[in-house]
Amino acid sequence: MPSTGRGTSTPPGTRAVPPARAWATRLVVVGIVLSALNLRPAITSLGALLEEVRDGLGMSGSVAGLLTSVPPLCFAVFGVTAPRLARRFGPAAVVCAGMAAITAGLLIRPYAGGTAGFLAASALALMGIAVSNVLMPVIVKRWFPDRVGSMTGLYSMALALGTSVAAAVTVPMTGALGGGWQPGLAVWAALAAAAVLPWLPLVRRRDEPPVQEPVRTTPDGREAHPLRITRSRTAWALAVFFGLQATAAYITMGWMAQIFRDSGVPAGTAGLLLAVTMVMGVPLAFVIPRLATRLPHQGPIVLALGVCGLAGYAGLYLAPAAGAWAWAVLLGIANCAFPLALTMVGMRARTGAGVAQLSAFAQSTGYLISIPGPLLVGVLYQHSGGWGLPIALMAGLMVPQMVVGFVAGRDRTVEDEAGEAQRQ
Repeated sequence: MPSTGRGTSTPPGTRAVPPARAWATRLVVVGIVLSALNLRPAITSLGALLEEVRDGLGMSGSVAGLLTSVPPLCFAVFGVTAPRLARRFGPAAVVCAGMAAITAGLLIRPYAGGTAGFLAASALALMGIAVSNVLMPVIVKRWFPDRVGSMTGLYSMALALGTSVAAAVTVPMTGALGGGWQPGLAVWAALAAAAVLPWLPLVRRRDEPPVQEPVRTTPDGREAHPLRITRSRTAWALAVFFGLQATAAYITMGWMAQIFRDSGVPAGTAGLLLAVTMVMGVPLAFVIPRLATRLPHQGPIVLALGVCGLAGYAGLYLAPAAGAWAWAVLLGIANCAFPLALTMVGMRARTGAGVAQLSAFAQSTGYLISIPGPLLVGVLYQHSGGWGLPIALMAGLMVPQMVVGFVAGRDRTVEDEAGEAQRQ
């Protein structure tokens, strides 16, 4: 029977992780929470000030759409390097370096001068986010193998909190700092700098073995062929599900505030509506992973979230201003497909190294899939002169997201599927 990540026994073919000291475990928890808080403010703070940044840098709608496509591009390109970096330097060291990159990128980008410099500094910050995105499930699986659901819920909740706070307070904080968009964006570097600190004592620890290549064993205990993740149908379904939910999330973070502003909602209120969408993930990101780990099949959760998304898009199309708060709540519920996807990454592999490989594959492939979405929304918006076509695109993508998410939710592991494919 495939394991879903709920047990505590050491899987065959892996080495047991020695018990960590209590202080180190506490540092890991603090590090996970602070790191998760920094995984989205670079994006949602920009979404809240996108109009001001466009005016300040002289961007067209198409270029702004390209800007909203930069996050998934960076996540795809840099996220795939995370397992290799973790094997060489250790997950804690890579996440520490990632937080430092976020700090530098957020501090530099408002003052880089011109669109090219803004994009380059954003890419630096997003590189740090990319490797941390991939390694968070790995760190949870290795340090808390018997608490995958609760710890995934904790960092998903912190991620949603950081996302929503950045969306809510960036506009008023920009006004308090003098009204310029540059300090309103740069101030988030301080939060990233704080996230570097808890990882520093963990960088040189030796009580946690390095991340090894995934190894499978045969029933008689012999070592089998290395895991080939691309032979797993579940890995592909999870990658496509991750890509489609990421498409919806980055369109929402990059464009939803502008949709409300164009419908007559004031800028400050539009930022609050985006914050409501993001803050829905705070309680639900804690509840959904815990619920998911208790179910043999996560497909019903996928379908429920998809229905909320379709209802939210319908409302956004028919009455964007009149029902703005209801649509923000519904789309916030739909966006909780992200913590569900992260939870399934931890459940669909039996070993920590398998989680690392699956996480890198699902996230990198998924973010590649999501790249055209925000850009296409910008192009459709500019050439159609309204939000009807972009919203129709968002709703249309929700249907295949529900289908592949249902497939990815089946109770099986990528190691077993890859082994079956090799025997055929």
